[in-house]
Amino acid sequence: MKLVILTEIISPYRIPVFNALAQRPGIDLHVIFLAETDPTLRHWQVAKEQIRFSYQVLPSWRRRFRGRNLLLNWGLKAALEQAAPEAIICGGYNYLASWQCQQWARRRGVRFLGWVESTQRDQRRGHLLIEFLKCRFIGRCNGFLVPGKSSFEYIRTFGVPDGRIFTAPNAVDVDFFAARAEEVRGRAASARQELALPGRYFLYAGRLVPIKGVFDLLEAYKGLPADLRREIGMVFVGDGAARAELQQQAASVSPGAVQFAGFAQREQLAAYYALAEALIFPTHSDPWGLVVNEAMACTLPVVCSSAAGCAEDLVREGWNGYLVSPGDVARLSAVMAELAGHQDQRVGMGQHSRERIRQYSPEACAAGLAEAALMSGGRGV
Repeated sequence: MKLVILTEIISPYRIPVFNALAQRPGIDLHVIFLAETDPTLRHWQVAKEQIRFSYQVLPSWRRRFRGRNLLLNWGLKAALEQAAPEAIICGGYNYLASWQCQQWARRRGVRFLGWVESTQRDQRRGHLLIEFLKCRFIGRCNGFLVPGKSSFEYIRTFGVPDGRIFTAPNAVDVDFFAARAEEVRGRAASARQELALPGRYFLYAGRLVPIKGVFDLLEAYKGLPADLRREIGMVFVGDGAARAELQQQAASVSPGAVQFAGFAQREQLAAYYALAEALIFPTHSDPWGLVVNEAMACTLPVVCSSAAGCAEDLVREGWNGYLVSPGDVARLSAVMAELAGHQDQRVGMGQHSRERIRQYSPEACAAGLAEAALMSGGRGV
């Protein structure tokens, strides 16, 4: 099966997945990237030396316009003609290249599968024109790939039968994060000193923007008893438009230690996970939340917003963490206090996290992609 995947950028968490997919029997993989990275939102290093699959990056022009990402490409038709795919997996509908690819596939009778991560709680939804275009795009797909239960249910709302929906669980390099966390814990004292970390802390990792619930998290930390704040800090890893305002509000927290570590590449990020008490992910809207995968691979309990796409798949209440409604600051503060006061509970939940996340490996995601491609039968309808 000659399979082409069309996706936006060379994301570090996709490289292990595509490497695993390229090794699967019956799959001849070629990946077309619309750009190497998105400098307006991402600071990831592009680790091309880790790539073990056939790929190319299309020439592109990118601009941010009224909060939206405009990305134009050229050379797509020639790339598709050269690859001659029997099936195409397309990550999203929000770029012109996605529509051009779908039209190319329809004209040649090539199966076209949409890779959709949206959920019914996704706050990016609602604009009438966007919803119209989305319905049109989805109606022209031959099948769909989703990362988990929330996206599966979302696609069903468009009248898509279950037999046309395949699950490729969202994954990070579980072995990498687990090994890196173990290594850091083996030299915990020196690692804390290197990163200037408090002895104990809760961790947030992600963009510092309001929709991620970061202001709720700061309020929840403020709501902890004073004696507990003296013992445990709050560390924000990441960057974003709300950082300055968040830091200004954090300056009034006393007692307690609130630190802003800035953006961290995955090698350093694993160290923050390894030494934390728990990951707190209070997002108001998120298609998935791969930081939850990463934290679980590092044996952490997770406090996760129920709005996160990963919540239904990865977090079981009271087993490996807690689920909190977005914006419920009182509940968020209460479960943080519960975790902080019970070490045995944290350890047990962390072990359960590690147990569950083994099922969300790059190989598992690759298996879902391969199944969808191979079962598609090659020709469109």
